[in-house]
Amino acid sequence: MIYLDNGATSLRKPGSVSQAMLRAMQTCANPGRGGYPSAMAAADAVYACREQAAALFDCQPEQVVFTANCTHGLNIAIRTLVKPGDTVLISGFEHNAVTRPLHLLDAKIVVAGRRLFDWDDTLEAFERGLRSGVDAAVFTHVSNVFGYILPAARMAELCRKHGVPFILDAAQSAGTLNVKLGELGADYIAMPGHKGLLGPQGTGLLLCGGKPVPLLAGGTGSESRSQAMPDFLPDRLEAGTLNVPGIAGLSAGLAYIRRVGTDAIFRREQEAAALCIPALRRQGYRVFAGAHQSATVSILPDMDCEAAAQALAAQGVAVRAGLHCAPLAHESAGTLETGTVRISFGHDASARQVQLLLRALRRGNIR
Repeated sequence: MIYLDNGATSLRKPGSVSQAMLRAMQTCANPGRGGYPSAMAAADAVYACREQAAALFDCQPEQVVFTANCTHGLNIAIRTLVKPGDTVLISGFEHNAVTRPLHLLDAKIVVAGRRLFDWDDTLEAFERGLRSGVDAAVFTHVSNVFGYILPAARMAELCRKHGVPFILDAAQSAGTLNVKLGELGADYIAMPGHKGLLGPQGTGLLLCGGKPVPLLAGGTGSESRSQAMPDFLPDRLEAGTLNVPGIAGLSAGLAYIRRVGTDAIFRREQEAAALCIPALRRQGYRVFAGAHQSATVSILPDMDCEAAAQALAAQGVAVRAGLHCAPLAHESAGTLETGTVRISFGHDASARQVQLLLRALRRGNIR
């Protein structure tokens, strides 16, 4: 199978990831719940992952909180910063993991910047929104549909200038782009473990620059006499037993990324996208691409997008079609009624993947 759906999850993990997970299953008990060897082995594995993440994302290990996924982290962060009825500024390319929690809080949502690949539009609209008076901002680093890399560093600077707390959704950028908690001055950065970080599904990270409000309450292995959640991180947010095998696998994924380098991974992915985009245009597809493009590319064929993706799947090429859980992004791009076919390269991107995709499109008569 030619796997080109890395925007959903990375499938081709380094071998060290599954090895670390198996080792944890065989040797690790419950961290923080005992002083015997297998409990201590679990505690060591968990802390090693915090250290790997802290080194990659410019923060302290205790600021690294383990979550079940990026959505879990975003919900914690949003419920910390946003009170019911607050006014919240977002970009025009947000995922439902941002917009649905805001709707549950009955937040007043201000959408800023609707033009794809246009930093001037994004920044001008974003600053207008900040000047209008908002309580918080939440914005994605990279559109999961179109691969548009938003000017996150400059948006963060504007938030700091106007004194507005903000959350960065790094679901599509962690592991390939520069994501630094200290540099950005973010209150929170949420990310999945199973995409660019090459860990297993069911893992995620929330980097905490502020003092979060717990989403769950329960045992932490610390402060057991108190009926309040601990007031220190990471215990404050980590109620219940951690996913130790998953965290061990995530640690191996992070180690791989640090060894190879995010710049090298991003360069490899972009080289594949740069080959793919003009070739797709030559074959007659409408291709959504431009400046500030990541390794995710959406196309619009003349035929139904779901049918096109199924035709590719029949030839062993995995892509994703539809709205990609991001109707706001499609509304911004004018594709809400049709959706798109999304091609998303990963750390194993290659020219051969591009060639086989193009061949499958031709053979399948996908128009």
